[in-house]
Amino acid sequence: MTTWSWDPSLYSGSAAYYARGRAAYPQALADAVAAELELDGSGRLLDVGCGPGSLTLLLSGKVEEAVGLDADPDMLGEAARRASEAGIRTCRWVHRRAEELPADLGEFRLVTFAQSFHWLDRPRVAAAVHGMLAAGGACAHVHATTHQGAGDSAPPYDAITDLVRRHLGSVRRAGQGVLPGGTASGETEIYRAAGFRGPRRLEIPGAVVTRDVDDVVAAIFSLSSSAPHLFGGRLAEFETELRELLHEASPDGTFREQLREIAVDVWRP
Repeated sequence: MTTWSWDPSLYSGSAAYYARGRAAYPQALADAVAAELELDGSGRLLDVGCGPGSLTLLLSGKVEEAVGLDADPDMLGEAARRASEAGIRTCRWVHRRAEELPADLGEFRLVTFAQSFHWLDRPRVAAAVHGMLAAGGACAHVHATTHQGAGDSAPPYDAITDLVRRHLGSVRRAGQGVLPGGTASGETEIYRAAGFRGPRRLEIPGAVVTRDVDDVVAAIFSLSSSAPHLFGGRLAEFETELRELLHEASPDGTFREQLREIAVDVWRP
């Protein structure tokens, strides 16, 4: 197995699980970004690596048009379904890799990366985004952990990690490759090399959430490191063992956990 490079199977089979298993971004996040950038319902948003539209939909009411871009068509299908259910008609969904930007998409008042930047050719994408911002625009990089929290009543995540390793091996999987050292960090230097100034950091407290067994199972399958396709013919066996582990930890099937705070780094061109 090779070390990691992007391939289309990264989140294969995860889209519906992602929408349920990841905790929703709070309204306070949208309000903080809107206040910082003085969003007034005009201008356009580009959410890069939008997944099922988790942030795109939340911010859509702050701009005239929101464009969600993702390389996974199933994620975009889930985003479009959620937008339709919510009656949101100001979103546009674009099936492209971020490395194809600017892709004739025009100028944007705000470009966002929410748990997506580390998967990209970061210098290339940052440089492209810098050139796509309208006068007075900004790029917002959202740091969040929405698939799990902590606390005495949280799911047994250490045991879940061990279970995944028993099925998939000790080295973290991602698509057709592996990530022995985890995902990339050091984005500050990359943004500055692309010509951005900052960042100015916004902080939003983490929420306490209550989740059931189905929510936690969805959270595990929402991860690139335990996406459904990785288990092959043993998917049902893994899910059975996962559910048994969760029911043993909480016979009533509920968990309560504290999510980490969300940080937003606002970069100006």
